[in-house]
Amino acid sequence: MKTENRSLLIEGAKSFGMDLTEENLLAFERYLRELLKWNQKMSLTSIHQEHEIILKHFLDSLSVVPHLTGVSSLLDIGSGAGFPGIPIKIVLPSLEITLIDSVLKKVDFESHIIRTLALKKIKVIHGRVQDKEIIETLREGFDAVIARAFSNLETLLRLGVPFLKPKGILLAMKGKTMEGELKQLTQLSPLPYRLIKTFRFLLPFSSIHRSILLFEKV
Repeated sequence: MKTENRSLLIEGAKSFGMDLTEENLLAFERYLRELLKWNQKMSLTSIHQEHEIILKHFLDSLSVVPHLTGVSSLLDIGSGAGFPGIPIKIVLPSLEITLIDSVLKKVDFESHIIRTLALKKIKVIHGRVQDKEIIETLREGFDAVIARAFSNLETLLRLGVPFLKPKGILLAMKGKTMEGELKQLTQLSPLPYRLIKTFRFLLPFSSIHRSILLFEKV
């Protein structure tokens, strides 16, 4: 990892209230190296530049960490190349995390990273959250469900319901615009949630807008 990109990761994490340890930094460096290597053989992410991966994948993933206080189990829906679940796991090692994705090559990569970084209490499932077997196996098993740039908000809320414990939280990671999706929710059949908070921010040292919406299952 280039010196300037290492500094971006360190200072960016600080902006979210985290002081990365040397062990954390080594884990992110290995993750970055493996992602770049695998991405040459298969398309895991459309982002190929080291700086962009750190900003748009690593730091974007870490932006939710301040909102996971009191959460001990997390389901990451549509985790892709491991975002946001694996970066969260690196900085919150005690958190139990389950990743789920329908694309086998991405699941294979996630499994490889988990082995490479020797991460514990994290597993990967190949499948779709709509699958009856997955729903029954994981029903009401999580304090929190999270998804990043996954489908539309209504779909995410409906898919997340079965997996959340009562009063569990769903975190929807979105871009700049999400007011339209929120407005649309009010025009649909009521969902078993209440919107707790909406956070809008810029990714560190950039002009990239992000939003995090927190819903509580009621």
